[in-house]
Amino acid sequence: MSMLRRRAEGGLARRKEAGGAHRYKMREKLVSIGDDYWIEDHDGNKAFKVDGKALRARNTLIIQSKEGQDLYKIQERMLRVKDTMEIEKGEGGTAATIKKAMIAPLRERWTVSIPGEGDWEVQGNILDHEYHIEAGRRERVAEVSKKWFRIRDTYGVEVEPGHDDALVLAVTAAIDQMAR
Repeated sequence: MSMLRRRAEGGLARRKEAGGAHRYKMREKLVSIGDDYWIEDHDGNKAFKVDGKALRARNTLIIQSKEGQDLYKIQERMLRVKDTMEIEKGEGGTAATIKKAMIAPLRERWTVSIPGEGDWEVQGNILDHEYHIEAGRRERVAEVSKKWFRIRDTYGVEVEPGHDDALVLAVTAAIDQMAR
């Protein structure tokens, strides 16, 4: 392991101990349709599986627990004016709807509507994987950053305590798909 990688990942471990947030390692361009991919926790353990379903009319990704239980299904909505993706719960029903803002002059901005909870705002540099997700105006839900890893095509997602890690990762994967 290179010294830079150890230093970056060591910083992740120190931040985890201090804040209690959960950190995950994700790959850019998460999966091609038909491919599977594991999302790892900060220790390198398999945490969630992403299953890219082939032979579907719409792009579909399924976030599964490490035991194989479907947690969330991400599907692209066709024929919309705005870019929109819907995340469904594994047992059915809408978990979240993601929409890209039409006008965002300085930074990219997205809205995640969660039934019964309100909206999350996603702002930052989406293509460079340097952005944050907030509920309301001050409550941080997650931070997404490439600076924690020196591995090409890899970025980290830090989920604050009290939030559904799998849903935050599903939102991140959906935004990654939509931004391409």
